[in-house]
Amino acid sequence: MMGFGGLGLLFTLIFTIAIVALAVWLLASIFPRTANRSPFGLNVPADAAELTALEILKQRYARGELSRSQFEEMRRDLLDA
Repeated sequence: MMGFGGLGLLFTLIFTIAIVALAVWLLASIFPRTANRSPFGLNVPADAAELTALEILKQRYARGELSRSQFEEMRRDLLDA
């Protein structure tokens, strides 16, 4: 019986990598990421990229993430910049 030795192993490795790459490409083609979805599947507003720093700051203050003094200090920093 004749074997291919290292050449057969190399061919098998290249073939396996090609099959995996083809499968990844096929899945990426079937299920493309849309512009309004994050990588983790969470919905992101379509205009999130267009929000200004001041609008984001106002939203954080409205959600209660910032105290009034923190908000005012950050707002001054943004307006002075």
